[in-house]
Amino acid sequence: MIHADRPVIGHCLGGQLISKALGGVVTRNPVKEIGWGLVTAVDTPLTSRWLGNTRQFDSFHWHGETFSIPPGGTRILASAACPNQAYVVGEKHLGMQCHVEMTTEMIHDWCQSGVDEIAASLPSPTVQTPEQMAENLDSRLAALNRAAEQLYSQWIKGLQADT
Repeated sequence: MIHADRPVIGHCLGGQLISKALGGVVTRNPVKEIGWGLVTAVDTPLTSRWLGNTRQFDSFHWHGETFSIPPGGTRILASAACPNQAYVVGEKHLGMQCHVEMTTEMIHDWCQSGVDEIAASLPSPTVQTPEQMAENLDSRLAALNRAAEQLYSQWIKGLQADT
């Protein structure tokens, strides 16, 4: 789809698959990231277009792997534990390692189904318990939704240009 210049978006595994399809590589991240963690905008000409004035926000994470930025891609988000959190390819394509699409129900469901993975990954400064993930959930999700709205709004512009 990217080679046909159709807008593509990928969250976590989707971002990894897009990277790999474009010549990047997927590898084990040095640590698992499970739960809330700060992501920071990378200073590039494309970053402001995709993130507006957002310079950092708490995003949700659930991964043990990461991608390289594919040839032609530009990194726009990073975290201390995983430098490649989001990238763009041109004006239309977005790959993310982090999860900006989360809802209360998704977080509760993932914690329930991932209870064994969480337990096996603790203690770690980059892995949270379900109780820690639930702290200040409404305000965390509100901030995450604002960041997601900015990213998705830019991505949608590529859909409009494609019609």
